[in-house]
Amino acid sequence: MAGNRIICTTSNVDYITIRKAMCNGVRMMDELVEETGVCTTCEGCKSELDKILESVCGCKNVSLKAVIDAVKNGADTVEKVGEVTGAGTDCGRCKALVSNIIELGR
Repeated sequence: MAGNRIICTTSNVDYITIRKAMCNGVRMMDELVEETGVCTTCEGCKSELDKILESVCGCKNVSLKAVIDAVKNGADTVEKVGEVTGAGTDCGRCKALVSNIIELGR
């Protein structure tokens, strides 16, 4: 999921805005709507939002669930999560999100 592109064409919300919201703790669709203004009904929202919310690391194809599981199993640093899941070990753009997941435990 590297790169920036418009996801919500109705509200002109891009991928990076959505990822930044996730780095600030957004995990659910209703939180994403409130934080970013995505419409959830345009084609981009319908086809991509669920996948974005479920993903942490596009480079290594690491899911949010995998990172949460790693944290629940004791990975308490970004480096430890990377050792277990691979997240953050390639380009590093997901490290802020991994850090937020550790901090919030979700």
